[in-house]
Amino acid sequence: MSRIIPDSDFKLDDQNMEEAEELDGNMSNSGEDKQALMKTVMEHDDADIDDGKFVNEMADRNISSFQPDMLMAQMVQNYKNAEKINGPSMIREATGMSNEKIERNIRLPEFQKELKSRLSAKAREMEDKGIINRRGEILDTGRALGTLQMFAAEIDRIEATGITGERFHQKEDRFGMKSDSRPYRKGDSFKDLAWKQIIKKTARRGHTNITRDDLVTHTRQSKGEICLIYAIDASGSMRGNKIKMAKRAGVAMCYKATENNDATGLIIFSDKIQTQVSPTKEFFPLLTAMSEIKAEKQTDIAFAIEKSIEMFPDKNITKHLLFLTDAQTTVGDDPKKLCLETASKAAALGITISIIGLEMDKDSVEFTQELTAITGGRLYVVDSTDGLEALVLRDYEQFAH
Repeated sequence: MSRIIPDSDFKLDDQNMEEAEELDGNMSNSGEDKQALMKTVMEHDDADIDDGKFVNEMADRNISSFQPDMLMAQMVQNYKNAEKINGPSMIREATGMSNEKIERNIRLPEFQKELKSRLSAKAREMEDKGIINRRGEILDTGRALGTLQMFAAEIDRIEATGITGERFHQKEDRFGMKSDSRPYRKGDSFKDLAWKQIIKKTARRGHTNITRDDLVTHTRQSKGEICLIYAIDASGSMRGNKIKMAKRAGVAMCYKATENNDATGLIIFSDKIQTQVSPTKEFFPLLTAMSEIKAEKQTDIAFAIEKSIEMFPDKNITKHLLFLTDAQTTVGDDPKKLCLETASKAAALGITISIIGLEMDKDSVEFTQELTAITGGRLYVVDSTDGLEALVLRDYEQFAH
């Protein structure tokens, strides 16, 4: 469940998704990163994609290494707690069994023996493939498979469901998108003639032939230059499904932005900046950075805003910063005051800030409402991660166009 502050008529329902435009699936990026990743897609089979999913589950849960004996001990001692720590998907991938079956039979000695054997076999298999080392730590091959899996899963979903279209500035551009119409002028392109409107206009005037005065042409609109930064809270409180859905939403938004030829940057932050990608029109550097997020430590929103100010180009363009956070800012003597002061600095530089707040309490809602109001941004209060991609894309369309 989610709500937007101030009130909005946007709702996360099936109709919104059904009305969305289909993407053509074209990746605008043509660099070496794209070619290498697509080559990897063709060369790897479903088992490798599953291994990538396993690696991503480890990263989302901030699990540094795969330890079969430790996982086995956790499941035997308290299966529900083990599932909470490791995630049902990771356990399912590691054992090849359904979570229900494991929970039902975990006390049986023979079943424990089978389970332990499967976990050990999984570790050997991943080690042989070069996904993990002997200590169970993820290697570069494993991280690459994780990136591949996240890319494949999210792009398949985007192309299946579609995502909403663009909004444009009012300046006309002969190479832009067709929009409104106006009377034909000398020099207008023949291909831009609005034939449906011309026919209606001719009939309404009672003309038997189309005259020059009946001609109507489409106008084309150009997009202003846009720079967007997506800031993901990777503090400890975001561990698990929150960080997983933040990644998914980020992939969708960055994909859409690069399709629109918009510059997009990325900040992954906790009490420090874990990773940053300077604004780019290339998709794969953003994807790679998101695949390696780990949730840890505390939250410093003010520092993330300050860093984003440095990343935005110093010119008169649309600048928008979107935070995805639970807003539990904890760094500094008076962290909320510092955040508001930094937001004021951003506003003075023409930067709007929106926040998607995950499972926030009343104090956090009031704080983030004040922060977004300072810059003219929007606050989205989200009680669950369902529909998170739609909100991220909604904000992108609202402020970036």
